[in-house]
Amino acid sequence: MTTPSVKAITSRDNPLLVRLRKLGRDPVAYRKQGELWIEGDHLCRAFLQRGGVPLNAVVSEQAWASPLRDLALRAKGVSVLPEMLMAGISTLESPAPIGFVVPWSGAAGLRADAPTVVLDRLQDAGNVGTVLRSAAAFGFTQVVALKGTAGLWSPKVLRAGMGAHFGLSLIEVVEASALGLLAVPLLATSSHASQAIDQVALPWPCAWVLGHEGEGVSALVQSQCRQALRIPQPGGEESLNVGAAAAVCLYESARQRLSR
Repeated sequence: MTTPSVKAITSRDNPLLVRLRKLGRDPVAYRKQGELWIEGDHLCRAFLQRGGVPLNAVVSEQAWASPLRDLALRAKGVSVLPEMLMAGISTLESPAPIGFVVPWSGAAGLRADAPTVVLDRLQDAGNVGTVLRSAAAFGFTQVVALKGTAGLWSPKVLRAGMGAHFGLSLIEVVEASALGLLAVPLLATSSHASQAIDQVALPWPCAWVLGHEGEGVSALVQSQCRQALRIPQPGGEESLNVGAAAAVCLYESARQRLSR
């Protein structure tokens, strides 16, 4: 492995730090800049485990003198910052001691036959990241975000995803009409559906559709779904948080597939 170049940065006006602050402030700046800012050793390790090569490791002076130095040296370049400058680029309440600048090459191409999760205008970054974690955990390999959904690679979604991003094929800013390109059946949930998800032989692969936190799945998207199913809620609550609903649906698909 080639030894990366190491630079000390002492000015907040350094071009790298200016770019990182933009990435932190604007949740979709990555689309313009073609790069991501991922913070914390957990996300950095997850990126490396998937074969990623960071463009740059950004570390605090204290981290550079710690075992995190070995993690930083996996990048093509290393920038060492005083703690004050590290705090200035962080999107966290407690700044992480290390982060990676990694390339973002744009949305992946849609695969017609992949086990898929469709996000229909989900707004909350925490919900989006939670759904991505469930998708990766239960064997769904593709996430399609329709227009109006929070940016899949925004800092908050990245944090909530806890590394799931790097094992998924992610397509965003998709028109609802493009769902017709999927060759797998689309499934949605509805509290009014007559059949529960555990009463039906779920198809595999399939695409689970998850709708806007307040409005649910749009009529246009609902019309493209093969079936709407109910999540049993014997406790009597009207509905589940979309992140919880996603975990239930994706788990049931995985459970049925593994039991066959």
